[in-house]
Amino acid sequence: MRFALLGSGSEGNALVLQAGATLLLLDCGFSVSETVRRLQRLRLDAEMISGILVTHEHSDHIGGVARLARRFDLPVWMTHGTLRGREQTFAGVTVNEISPHQRFSIGNIEIQPCPVPHDTVEPVQYVLGNGVHRLGVLTDSGHITPHIETIFEACHALVLECNHDAGMLRTGCYPASLKQRVGGRFGHLNNQQAAEFLARLDTGCLQHIVAAHLSAQNNTPELAVRALSATLSCQEQEIAVATQAGGLDWRVIV
Repeated sequence: MRFALLGSGSEGNALVLQAGATLLLLDCGFSVSETVRRLQRLRLDAEMISGILVTHEHSDHIGGVARLARRFDLPVWMTHGTLRGREQTFAGVTVNEISPHQRFSIGNIEIQPCPVPHDTVEPVQYVLGNGVHRLGVLTDSGHITPHIETIFEACHALVLECNHDAGMLRTGCYPASLKQRVGGRFGHLNNQQAAEFLARLDTGCLQHIVAAHLSAQNNTPELAVRALSATLSCQEQEIAVATQAGGLDWRVIV
């Protein structure tokens, strides 16, 4: 099983996961042409995609989903709440509504949705696996709930939001309302929250840890890496960072 990120940040997000013949795209916040270009960078063609999973309806995650699905005849999976109000956008697309609490499978990939506290209607994040290995993807969550801790226990790879440094956000140029939204209980995880969450998990089988969804204005890769590596007591170079422009190249889970 292997995964990569096409890009991660407020300007667009997408992750690909491959297990055997099944290739899933998780979110798509890019135009069709940009998505195709970024897939080709990973030596993939859009026709290879088995389907698209959606986390929530913010444009940096869902903005390109309908157009890509329509262009390449791809099925899409999302919660009822995420689809609500977007049904016209997805006219002509095969949309499968999922429960935030019910496991399901697409080809060779098993999927466990997990509800998260974020300022959208019915957002979820996912743990995805092939029956042996598990990849957890957790971004766009204002805080960590006990249920999140349970679902994300003992992953072999983890893509974890480190959106902002609390100090940088507090003293930065964002208006007060936006600071409150980003740093609030339905906003985004900061570096310290991500590190504290990681400290509470069983990381004994963790092979890959990726800091994701970093703010360009309120964080730096160095601060995110420092927070996570201190928690894991590992070298800073062992922490990967997914970027907006370059995403993250393939990581293999063995």
